[in-house]
Amino acid sequence: MTCVVTDPCINCQYGECLEVCPADAFHRGPNFMVINPQSCINCTLCILACPVEAIASDYELRPEHRHYVQLNAELAQSWPVAFSGPPAHPDAHFWSEQTDKLTLLQR
Repeated sequence: MTCVVTDPCINCQYGECLEVCPADAFHRGPNFMVINPQSCINCTLCILACPVEAIASDYELRPEHRHYVQLNAELAQSWPVAFSGPPAHPDAHFWSEQTDKLTLLQR
């Protein structure tokens, strides 16, 4: 079992999640963060910390977010581990209210 970052994180990247992660499982890309399933210990602290509810346990994902399990695993292989980082995107509040943002994902 692992936690999975989903659509609401795209163009937001608030960062509270990675600050509480005891396993350093987060990886940061240009406009999205992912969780490495090999590192995640499923403590769920990140789920509680995320202000936009972008993270869920893989077994609790809604059907429309199931593809994010594979996407997190794939991108974690090429993106650097994020221990901390820059603040959220300047327009994070606007983007947190948008849906279906997968087409905006920058790899």
